[in-house]
Amino acid sequence: MRLSLLTGAACALLLGACGGDKPAKPVAPVRLQVTAPQDLGTVRTASVEVRGTVRPASATVTVRGERAQVSGGAWSAQISVEPGVNVVDVLASAGRARPALTAVRVRRVVDVVVPDLVGLSADDAKSALADAHLEGDLQTTNGGFFDELLGGKPEVCATDPSAGAHVDPGSTVVVQLARRC
Repeated sequence: MRLSLLTGAACALLLGACGGDKPAKPVAPVRLQVTAPQDLGTVRTASVEVRGTVRPASATVTVRGERAQVSGGAWSAQISVEPGVNVVDVLASAGRARPALTAVRVRRVVDVVVPDLVGLSADDAKSALADAHLEGDLQTTNGGFFDELLGGKPEVCATDPSAGAHVDPGSTVVVQLARRC
């Protein structure tokens, strides 16, 4: 009898130490998805809307540390992007559930317009290209014997790509120079 009293007391003590309640129900982890823009998507604007879905619908979503709009499990945030590749981190959390973290890379392309260089000297063409954040490959065409007789300095006759074309900053523009175009 003494043994059963001790056993019963030990069981009661163990149940009391555990709280006697049922174990906590496991909480499903947060599910997060970015639907736009696609990873390594290209934009030409200074800002982009990042959007997606989240479960549970009551989760909180932050994009680059700023709270996003969440409605019915859909979320969105407008962010600014710098030229080049931008990494956009997205975090979703909901109470005791394991949070979800993902990232998307957005490439902002900034283009420049090739300036009209026809008629400029080599130095002026180089300066105009530098101002436009472009490189120049100056190529002088020798017009032969008459160019030597007539003299004068070479000037820009044509460019490739031509004036008005949209190119990436740092692109090389081939500049054709001659004394007579």
